[in-house]
Order: sequence, then C-alpha cells, then structure tokens
Amino acid sequence: MAERLAASLLPAASPSPSARRATVAAAAAASFPSPCSARAGLRLRSRPPLFSQKAAGRGCGLRVVRCMAASDAAQLKAAREDIKELLKSTYCHPIMVRLGWHDSGTYDKDIKDWPQRGGANGSLRFDAELSHGANAGLINALKLIQPIKDKYPGITYADLFQLASATAIEEAGGPKLPMKYGRVDVTAAEQCPPEGRLPDAGPRDPAEHLREVFYRMGLDDKEIVALSGAHTLGRARPDRSGWGKLETKYTKDGPGEPGGQSWTVEWLKFDNSYFKEMKLFFLNEIQDMKFLSQLPWKEQKEQDLLVLPTDAALFEDPSFKVYAEKYADDQEAFFKDYGEAHAKLSDLGAKFDPPEGFSLDDDTSSSPSDEKTEEPTLVAVGAAVATATADDNNGAAPQPEPFVAAKYSYGKRELSDAMKQKIRAEYEGFGGSPDKPMQSNYFLNIMILIAGLAFLTSLLGN
Repeated sequence: MAERLAASLLPAASPSPSARRATVAAAAAASFPSPCSARAGLRLRSRPPLFSQKAAGRGCGLRVVRCMAASDAAQLKAAREDIKELLKSTYCHPIMVRLGWHDSGTYDKDIKDWPQRGGANGSLRFDAELSHGANAGLINALKLIQPIKDKYPGITYADLFQLASATAIEEAGGPKLPMKYGRVDVTAAEQCPPEGRLPDAGPRDPAEHLREVFYRMGLDDKEIVALSGAHTLGRARPDRSGWGKLETKYTKDGPGEPGGQSWTVEWLKFDNSYFKEMKLFFLNEIQDMKFLSQLPWKEQKEQDLLVLPTDAALFEDPSFKVYAEKYADDQEAFFKDYGEAHAKLSDLGAKFDPPEGFSLDDDTSSSPSDEKTEEPTLVAVGAAVATATADDNNGAAPQPEPFVAAKYSYGKRELSDAMKQKIRAEYEGFGGSPDKPMQSNYFLNIMILIAGLAFLTSLLGN
C-alpha cells in the first residue's frame, strides 16, 4: 500500500545518466547525473554566442551553457510562507522536523563521493528509502509537502525538506536557525543510501549507539545532546516506531491527529522542557536505581510522558549528562547550541549550487534585542518611528507615534522649578488646586461686571 501511495505521490525516477549524457555536452561525463538536470528541479540557461559561427570557427568565441542555482531564492521564500500556513492549519511541526532530519541523517563522513555518502539530497522522496523501517509514517509528511513542491517547481526537494524542518522549529518558538540553501537533488532511486544509518530508539547500549550513529556523521557529544532536545516537539506512536502509548491525557484530544505519547506536556512548543522533564524524572522517580536502562520501558503504564532508552542515556552517560543538565537549567544556552547543531546537520552530505550556498535572509546582522542601544535624541525619535515596519512590532501593525510636547518646543528650555512653584502658589491663591478645577467667585465676578458698566457709562457721558 505504501509503495502504491508513494508511486502516485512521488516523482518517477529520472532517465539514466547515459540517456542524459546523450542530450547534453559530451564533456559533461560525471559519475552521477548533473545537478543541472531538469529532474533535479534546475534549469539550463544558455547565453547566445558573442560572435557569429564564422567567428567561432576562427576561435574567436564559443557558445556558453550556464547552470543556474539549484533552487530559486524567491520561490524558497514564498514556499516558506506556505509552510507557515501549513503548520498553523495542520500542527505538523514534529513530522516536518523529522522529514528534514531523516533526509540528512544518512550521511557518512568516511564516504567522499556524492551521493553515495548520503545526507541532505532529497533521496527520501523515493520509495526505496521511504520504506526503511526508521522512516515509517513519513509518507504523511510527503503528502503534506508535495503540493508546495508542485506550486514551486524551481526549488529542490533537498532544500524544501530542510526549509520545512527549520521553519517548524522557528514557528514552534525555537531559535532562528542559520540556514543556507542551494542543495542539489539526487535523481534516481538507485542513488538512495542503504538502510540502517538512522538511530534506533532502543539499542542494547543506548549511549554507545548514539555515538556510533552521530560520530559517523561527524557530530560530537554536545551536538548529540542538543539535537536530542528536539524531542520537546512531537509524539511517538506505537504503529510507527513501536514506542509509546496509543494516547495519554496530553495527546488524546490533539491538536491535530490525536494519540501517541509525548516527551513533554506542551509538545508543540519548542523550549528546554525535554531536559527539564528528564531531569525531574531522573531525580524523583528513579533516584534509587543505579542505571536508567534497567527500567521496564514498555511497561510504564502510569507514565504519561515518554522516556526512551536513548533519552535516559543523556542523564546516565557522564559526558552527555554535563550538557543535558546545562540545557535543563539554561534555555538560552540550549537554543544557541541547538541552532548551530541543526544547521550543521542540515548541510551534511549536501552538494550545493552555488558551492557556497545562499541565505534567504538579506540582513544577517544580530537582532536589535541582542544589542544595547542608547536612548535616541529628540530628532532621531521621529525618524525611527517613521521608518518602523510591521516586523519591528513582532508582526503587529505600526503603532502611532506618541505625542511628545518637548519635540515641538523649538529648543526652548523648560520652566525652572522656582517659576513652577510661583505659578502654583498664585493658582492656589485663587482657590484652585492641581486636583480640582478652580471654583468661580460670583461676588467678584459681579463687582467686575458693575465696574465695567460704570466705565462704559462714563465714556458715553463724556
């Protein structure tokens, strides 16, 4: 069933390398299909000859074929907005993170050739890799993301998978990730990596297994623990991973499709709750046990939050524990290390075009909240407010400029304290006060009116 569904959803395998070489220049003989292949979502753009054919025959010029970037930056930005809307309507943050991770997590640093080395190359879209045991359920992620790929044909699957993963982290409240794009797609199912490169949740020696898998990718202990913190999102389902309960009090009502067992209470919020929950579990529930791995993991009927053997290893292994406890106490440190580790994981094994990749964020400087700013002068206040955009107000519409009387005083100095006291004394002498309006003196008003009338009468008599 999965194969038929995948076959209807995913693109067919592209022509063989020999067939492609028959249609491109003979000099483009490579071990694997060219990244300029139309199947890889790329386009060929040829520049017209600078000289006539006769001039070219004399060696004065040659026809130039130029390959554009693997993905179009404008289309990637538009796709990111569509992904945000998809996340809001389907709450698919966890499975999008898993999609990006499982496409890149097959990387082997000891294999130099692309794409045999695995990694972020879009190979997960093929049923040959999608059917791996560790990828159970990811067909649902592809069904969600495929319409966006159809809408934006100028981007690669490899970029789209990593874009969806990073956007899901950020939209769930996680850190801004320093991502780059331009990944080239593999073009045939034969280029998929072999099964067995992804982590197992319940190995015989969890800590050793984590190191075996992540060291193979070139990651260290700190990065292993930081990346494990992404379990703050999502749920495990017994029909996919073989772990977790059918439902708990935290998952029985959704949001999204109900069921499964989560690692945290708020399993759609990215923070350091995973480490906090693990630390409490370790201290309160099993502090009298020497090894967490002795627990009967699948028989914890009273446990609403999930703890896998590989999770427990983070507080059992001395090296892992240093980072796990640090992240439980310091969310800012966790966000920093996670952001760097996630970006590194998303680049593993990728072949970039252009080779250095490109960023979707035009302004790579630090955010204003990270910098100490001085209070602006009166002249600068108006300019700052006038140039404010919706992004300066966390997505809200620009706020009206507050009225500041001193701004329109033309540089005149404020009244002195002595003058203020004198005015106050005179004001109170007439019966007024700062807390209530001055009351009228009817007798005085009548006397003033009579005096005025007498003065006018005398003028008329004269």
